[in-house]
Amino acid sequence: MLAAMLYGVEDIRIMEVPIPEIGPGEVLIQNKISTTCGTDVKNFKRGYPLLKPPHPYGHEFSGVIAAVGKDVKGFHEGDRVAVHNTAPCNECYYCKKGLYSMCSNMTFNRGSYAEYVKVPESIVRQNMFVLDSSVSHKTASLMEPFSCAVYGIENCPVHLGDTVVVNGAGPIGLMFARLAVLKGAKVIVTDMMENRLKLAEKMGVWKTCNLTGVENPVEAVRELTDEKRGADIVIEATGLIDVWKTSVQMVRKGGFVLLFGGTKSGSELTVDATLLHYSQITIKGVFHTTPLHVMTALELLKMGVILSEDYIQNEYRLPDLEKAIREHASGSVIKNCIVYD
Repeated sequence: MLAAMLYGVEDIRIMEVPIPEIGPGEVLIQNKISTTCGTDVKNFKRGYPLLKPPHPYGHEFSGVIAAVGKDVKGFHEGDRVAVHNTAPCNECYYCKKGLYSMCSNMTFNRGSYAEYVKVPESIVRQNMFVLDSSVSHKTASLMEPFSCAVYGIENCPVHLGDTVVVNGAGPIGLMFARLAVLKGAKVIVTDMMENRLKLAEKMGVWKTCNLTGVENPVEAVRELTDEKRGADIVIEATGLIDVWKTSVQMVRKGGFVLLFGGTKSGSELTVDATLLHYSQITIKGVFHTTPLHVMTALELLKMGVILSEDYIQNEYRLPDLEKAIREHASGSVIKNCIVYD
């Protein structure tokens, strides 16, 4: 089969490799759709702190079960499935504390840019789901990133009528914006790409703010809030440390800041201690997702809360993966997908 490997910064190689052999509790998926992701872009452009190349590439996909291990229950050959790329152990200190995204023994499954994908037992048991005919493979491939936004928004104390700023209108930022709208918030989205802001408007947000050429993003956003006091909640979804810093300054007294976008390794956040203390600001970092939020994300996808056609623009074949990644990185699309026979 053909599979993509990332050998280093901007070094994707499409290789002929054996179809994986599965164990008793594992499943083999014949891939139908793999979607590009901001994390894939970061891996490609600058590497990733948790991974050392060369390594299998990609983590968002959906397909059809080609084979099941003898101990697998509830799944059968030919089932169409949505598959997440991780699962917690449920046994470590953090899992016992309910902090599943911090699991010390997290199972990661990388290599979704491939004709076949082996799914480890813990993911089969916790984070793989049979699809009904109403859910396309493109829609199902959004389950992983959407679950991260679902987990993130559930960590935000959004109340009806709150002003919520989302900094960054990439895939995750747009998902945050849509969920905040559904929670009854007055949502402001910032970005520097007009095509992304137009899509944010389609998501039902109250205002968009193009920060291209804006000297003071904090002031520009505060101008849009009542009495210029700042937002009740600010969500950072770019992974840029400068935006982390400005996000903290956009929130009102007593407000809440969610820092979600993963930054470059070694980045440091400096916060004005006087602002933090006397304005009683809450700043929270959130990483990844949990099985509960994976399940919830799939249910929301079934309800049509977000639509694949809004997020996935162009189709490519696996040999053209680098082109798909570079186009995603340019910001001219929200996401692309790889299609397979």
